[in-house]
This record gives sequence, C-alpha cells and structure tokens, in this order.
Amino acid sequence: MKTLKKRYIGLCLAGLFLAGCSELEQVPESTASKNAVFSSEKGLELYANSFYDNLTGPDFSILPTAGSIIRSDEMADFAARTQVPDFLRDGAYGPRQSSGWDWRALRNINYFIANATNPAVPADARRHYIGLARFFRAWFYFDKVKRFGDVPWINKAMDVTDADLFRGRDPRVLVMDSVLADLNYATQNIRTTTDNSRSLITKSVAYGLKSRICLFEGTFRKYQTTYNLGSSADKWLNEAANAAQAVMTEGGFSLNEAGGTDKSYRQLFINKTPVTNEIMLSAVSDAALSVFNDANWWWTSATYGARVSFNRTFVNTYLNIDGTPFTNKAGYKTMTFMDEVKGRDKRLQQTIRMGNYTRVNGGATEPAPPVFSYTYTGYQPIKWALDDAYYDGGTRNDNSISIMRYAEILLNYAEAKAELGTLTDADWARTVGALRKRAGITGGLSAKPTVVDTYLQTNYFPNISDPSLLEIRRERGIELALEGFRFADIIRWKRGELMEQVWNGFYVPALDKPLDLNEDGKADVVFYKVKPATQQAGVTYINVAETVNGVPNPQRLSNDTSGELTWLNNIPRKWNDKYYLYPIPETDRLLNPEIGQNPGW
Repeated sequence: MKTLKKRYIGLCLAGLFLAGCSELEQVPESTASKNAVFSSEKGLELYANSFYDNLTGPDFSILPTAGSIIRSDEMADFAARTQVPDFLRDGAYGPRQSSGWDWRALRNINYFIANATNPAVPADARRHYIGLARFFRAWFYFDKVKRFGDVPWINKAMDVTDADLFRGRDPRVLVMDSVLADLNYATQNIRTTTDNSRSLITKSVAYGLKSRICLFEGTFRKYQTTYNLGSSADKWLNEAANAAQAVMTEGGFSLNEAGGTDKSYRQLFINKTPVTNEIMLSAVSDAALSVFNDANWWWTSATYGARVSFNRTFVNTYLNIDGTPFTNKAGYKTMTFMDEVKGRDKRLQQTIRMGNYTRVNGGATEPAPPVFSYTYTGYQPIKWALDDAYYDGGTRNDNSISIMRYAEILLNYAEAKAELGTLTDADWARTVGALRKRAGITGGLSAKPTVVDTYLQTNYFPNISDPSLLEIRRERGIELALEGFRFADIIRWKRGELMEQVWNGFYVPALDKPLDLNEDGKADVVFYKVKPATQQAGVTYINVAETVNGVPNPQRLSNDTSGELTWLNNIPRKWNDKYYLYPIPETDRLLNPEIGQNPGW
C-alpha cells in the first residue's frame, strides 16, 4: 500500500500537492524563506509571477500558450485535417489514451493563497494577489470541468499525509459554484486596471474570463439536459451578461478598425505587438528574449502541422457583403472557388488564401493561391501565419498570439442576452452589428434579425428557431475561427453530431481542367483520374481516382468526375454522446479507484 501511495503521488498528481512549498524550502533561508516571501508586497508579487509562467508553456499550464492557441481548433467541425482524430474513431480512443488529469499547477496556487495572509502586508495588496491566484485557480478548474465533468475540488495545499489525496470527485455544481466564487473575488479585488503590454491579468481580463466561463456553464446546463441542471442555467447566463457588460462599460476597449475593412481583422493575429485597443490578454513574442512561436511552420508545412483546412459547409456561412446569406444565391452549390469568394464578408479574405493574396519569398512579393501540398479542401487558412516564407520553417514567428480579445466579450454578451430572451436592437448593434461593420458588411447592422437562415438552421442548429441566436452562433464561428473556441462551443450547445460533417472542399467543374484559383492568368491546379502525359510547369496535379496503387484514395470528387472535393470520407467519424466528456486516464484511475470513470468509457 505504501508503494501504491508513492506511485500515486509521483505519477498521478505529479507534484500536485508537493511542488509549491518544497521549491521555497530548498532556497537558502537568507534569500527566500517562506517568511521573506510572504511578509512583503514585493515577495507576494515575485511569487505571483510564477502563475504567469504558464503563458510561456511549461509542462503544466493553466492559460493557453501561443503554441496551443494556433493549433487549438484542429479538432473542430469545420476543420479537415491530415488524419481523423482518434477521439472520433470507434475504438481508437479510451482511458488508456486519455490525458489531462494533471494537478501540479493547483498546488502552487493553493499554497500561495493559504500563506498570503501576513498582516505586515497591506490588506489591499494581499487581496490583490490572492485575487490573482484565485483567477488562475478558476481558469485551471474551468479547463478540468470542461474536459472531465466532475473533479475533486481542492482548495488547500495538501501534503503526502493528507487523507483527501485518495478521495473521489466532487459534483459539478459544487466545483463550478466554487469557480464562480473565485471569479467574483478576483473581479472585486484585482486592482490592476491598465496594462499596455497585454501580458498581465487585469480587472477587465478577470471579468472577461468570468463572462467566458459563465456563458459556457449556462448554456451547458440549458442544452445538456441529462444533468437536470436547466433550472440554474439563467443564473449563469445573467452572470455572463453582467460580466461582459462590465468590460464593455468600464474596460476602455474597442474593436480594431485601424486597417480598414480589408485589414483590421487580420492585424489582430499577425502584429508583433498586441493591438491594445482590442486585445485584452496575449502571449507576447519577444525577439530580444528569444520568445517566438511556430505559427507559419504549423500553417504552411506539408509535414509538420495537421494541415487544417476549412470545409465548404462552414465557408458557406460567411455572408455576402450586403448582409444576406451566401446560400441564398442561385447556383451557389456549383460556383467555382474563384467566384464564390467574391463579394463576401471581408473576414473571409483575411482568414484564407484567396483573390489577390500575396506572400514574400526571398524578398520578392509573389501571388499565393491555395497550395495543395498543404490544403485538402482549397480553403487554406492564413489567420495566424505571417506573409513571408522566411518564417515557414521552425519556430521563427514573432507575432503575438491573442488569448482574450474584446470581440469575444461582445459575443459573450450577445449570446447570453439572446439565451435569456432579453437581447435588444441596441444590444445587437453594439455587438454583432459592430463586428459585421468592421468586416465591411453593409446590411443588418442596427436591428436584430427576424428571419431564420434555413441553411444555417438545417446544417448546424436544427433545434434553434430564434433568428438572433442563430446569427450570433454564425458570428461566433466566423469571428473566433481558429482561436480555440469551437469544440467547447459544440460541447455546450450539445451539437456533437457536427463533428460528423463531411470534409468537403471547393467545387471542381470537371476533370483535367486547369483552375486559376487567384485569377492571375496562371493555372494553379488540375484534378485528374489519369495523369496527363505532359504537365504544365507550376501546376499541382491532384489524383481523384477511386484508388491509387490499389489503395482507396482519400481525395475524391463528390460526383466522381466533378463536384465538391472530399477528404477522408473512407474513414468513419461517428459521434457518441460519451464524447461530451473525456475519459479519466486509466493510470490515474488504477492508482485511485475512488475517482471513478465518466459514463460510457
């Protein structure tokens, strides 16, 4: 039993209740004793800085890192990728493959909270730094609850003799009520109101996180009806709306419009320094400190990244520039890529390669249509990638990566109000209307919609009949695409079936027909079943025959010799409701059977 206990502490919790104080106690008493750390405001500040280490990506992180954000939507309904995720393949994922039951960061936080009580430190300083710690604890637990549901609520720094090391999980209600209490404390006591670096937790960031978490929990309780928590959904939605409103009225943020409708959206994702009027929190790159990310490598490599490309069903949701649905156009199903991308919401041209998009290569600016050594669908993302081939190999990117921005807060507010049935035309205008105006859309900005878009309803949300809520969900998908929200949104809306969507691409009118994707007078790609004896230089040739060398071909056309590109339709993706929660990792469950297992796993 003693051996089992040692294994559990070392492997399952990996320092959950061991790391924090031991690090302090190993430092010489004269320089960093426990008393020295906790008896002065400077000591609290230095300790609290350890919470921020998670922004640069340690082995155990609370906040998302630059690397995790740029990859974070690789498992989403709109994302075709190199391989079907094991999570969605029958029998390929289970407790043995699961991960994330890691609690190391929590011990550090709880140890700080327990000891930051020295009366020698001014009370407001103590409250401020404890508020920071509770902010990080709230985010830590939010991620755990999203992933596993019920988890143990631990608000003390345990040691190896604590009997609670081997107890079971606490109910979701208890844990999330405790998270809300942490968020309330943080918003009331964090005293930092401005931070031009966008790398610190401010009062507005705390309110922003509260709006994010409360929106998730409110809608989860409303739509995930098997939990019987629907009666408390409105409480959480009201908390979400009020927290978002606090940012909107007191935070001093605004949507970035400095680059005009053609550039202002993408500036948020490729700027070296955060665009401070909209970005609220960022993983900031710094060449002087050799802090970079690998966005270009991930988004341009034929081998390194997951080669994530949007599917056509999602691209169809981008509105026409006049605010009408693209799918209201006659013949939209057979429009070629060159035609379908014209006259659309200008975020589309700032999210994928299209039109006159160019990149720098060896100092020369060159046209850059979709490249089929990367994309499977033709809709190749550019959102995080810099427009210079210099950055394409290795960890070279120096663009700062947004963790939280004002646009999300506007969408949190709009969705919470719509779910509560209290969204007004004025609310619409200052949230969705403002976002669409920034995107160059000219219609439907000042009043909430009154007509349901049947394409959106049929393909995405068949149980939603409120036009405003449908449009807010459309807007959220487009505005926040590739920022890591989509799978969590699918979970809270209980729309896991969307993960079964066909990975479809642009329409190909015929085999052996060269397509000039950016209309610069040069052919870019040809789709064939029998490769031509001679090929044009600079053209990519894609085999869409039924088999290649006797093996089923994952790249096909929906009508065999014409139609939408399809990718990996030969590998089934089947949603099961057990996927709304991840399984508890088998190793951890064996070490502590009291934690149990999630339904279906």
